[in-house]
Amino acid sequence: MIHEVDEVLKGLLGGGALTGSGIEVSFDAPTRDWAARRNAPAINAYLYDLREDVKRRQRGHAAVRDDRNLVVKHRPPPRWFRLSYLVTAWTRQTEDEHRLLSAVLATLLPRELLPPSELPGALGTTGLSVQMTVAGVHTESRSLAEIWSALGGELKPSIDLVIVVPFPGYPEYDAGPPVTEGAVVRAYRMDEPEAAPDERAHRPHQVARARQSRGANR
Repeated sequence: MIHEVDEVLKGLLGGGALTGSGIEVSFDAPTRDWAARRNAPAINAYLYDLREDVKRRQRGHAAVRDDRNLVVKHRPPPRWFRLSYLVTAWTRQTEDEHRLLSAVLATLLPRELLPPSELPGALGTTGLSVQMTVAGVHTESRSLAEIWSALGGELKPSIDLVIVVPFPGYPEYDAGPPVTEGAVVRAYRMDEPEAAPDERAHRPHQVARARQSRGANR
């Protein structure tokens, strides 16, 4: 799931206002060593937090349908996870970094809801949209200053990007075959003659009760 989100994010950051710029998109931790190796402008999207959005958790099972709209499997509903990225721009000049961050905002803000048709792999097969929150209120337990301290670097302008994605529920199990015949209801008198063999197969309990009734009356 995470690598598919990275794929979507890389495509978004490399497009929009940054189309044709040739700027590298990296997912590495932006440590001092990583920054020292930069010799060209880059956008870094560092995944610093991953946790379940428990408010979205659901119970029960969901039906999985085939191309004919028939139920073929059942699976638990998806679990939703919040992936938090620290998006930063890296150039030699501060002004250029600010321009890159502005381009990132211009690229991501119109795409805060991604439909399933634009999602790869298992993300697309869920049939659910993916929600992005761009530069929203920081809600994770660690502050950005603590994150930069853990990375061994100095505090840097960044965009906090949160992507909420569904993770398919497991395990799933096969559904029974679809019903192809309508229900049939038959009524019989208790004192009628014993049913034919094919009828006995359909109503063994009624035949047994009829025999017991006749035996009691003898």
